Amino acid sequence: MTQNENFSLNEFWNTLLGKQFFSIKNLSILIGFSLINWILEILKWQSLVSSIQKIDFFEAAKQSLSSLTSSLITPNRIGEYGAKILYFKPEFRSRVLLLNLFGNLSQLFATLLFGSLGFLYLNTISNDFKSFQYSLYAAMGIVIVGGVLYFIITKNKTTYKGYSWQKITSFAKALPKKILILNVLFGCLRYLFFSHQFVFLLDLFEIDIPYLIAISCVGLMYLVASIIPMLSLFDVVLKSSVAIAIFGHFTQNELGVLMVSLVMWLLNFAIPSLFGSYFVLTFKTKK
Repeated sequence: MTQNENFSLNEFWNTLLGKQFFSIKNLSILIGFSLINWILEILKWQSLVSSIQKIDFFEAAKQSLSSLTSSLITPNRIGEYGAKILYFKPEFRSRVLLLNLFGNLSQLFATLLFGSLGFLYLNTISNDFKSFQYSLYAAMGIVIVGGVLYFIITKNKTTYKGYSWQKITSFAKALPKKILILNVLFGCLRYLFFSHQFVFLLDLFEIDIPYLIAISCVGLMYLVASIIPMLSLFDVVLKSSVAIAIFGHFTQNELGVLMVSLVMWLLNFAIPSLFGSYFVLTFKTKK
C-alpha cells in the first residue's frame, strides 16, 4: 500500500505537507465547508426548538456542540439525546427528545436519499457494487419496520410514564409545517456540503476520480456507515474502512482515501467536540 505504480508514500507526504494542501486558499475552503456544515446543524436545532422555546443562535450552538461531545462513547450518537434535554426544564424534556429525533431523522433521510441515488448510479456503470445492495435493502428495511411500528404504536392505547403514543404523535402533527420543511432542507443542505468537502479533499490528495463517480461513492459510503452501529469515537475507523472498500474500485491510493476520511473526521467531529467540551465542563442544569 505504501508504493505502487500510481502512488508512493513520499508523494503522499509531499501532498500533505506541501503548499498544495496547506495553502491559505485550500485551508479556507476546508474550514468554510465545516463552518457551514455546523451552522446549518445549529440553525436546524434552533428552528426545531423554537416550537417550544425561543433560543438564540449561541444557545443553539452550545447545545449542539456539547451534545456532540457527550455522544463520543455512545453508538450512533445516542448520547446527544440525554445531553440536550438537560438544557431544558423538566416539563419540556420529553418534547426535546422528540425534536432531536426529528432532527436526526431528517439527516437520515438525506443519507438514504443521496446514498440510494449513488448506489443506483454506480450499479449502472459497474457490476462490482452488487454486494452493496444489501446495505440498501437493510436501510429500506429499517424505514419499513419503522413505519410499521409507528402504525402499531399509534393504535395502541398504552401509556409510558403518563405519556400515550397518541399524545406523542399529536405533538408531531402539531409542529408547524414550516419547521418540518426547514428541518428536511437543512438536513439535505448539510449533506451536500460535507459530501462535497469529501470530494474536494479527494482532489487535494490527487485521487483522480470523475465527479459523478466520486459523489456517488461518498453517498454510498455514508449510507453503509449509517446502518452499522458504532461508538462515535471510532466513527472514523468505520467510515475509513467503508471508504477504502468503495473507492478501491476506482483508485489504488488507499492511504489517500484513509487520510481524506481522517481529515473529514477531524474537521467535522473532533475539533467541534473540543469546543463542545468547554460547554460540557461549564454546564449548569436547569432547575
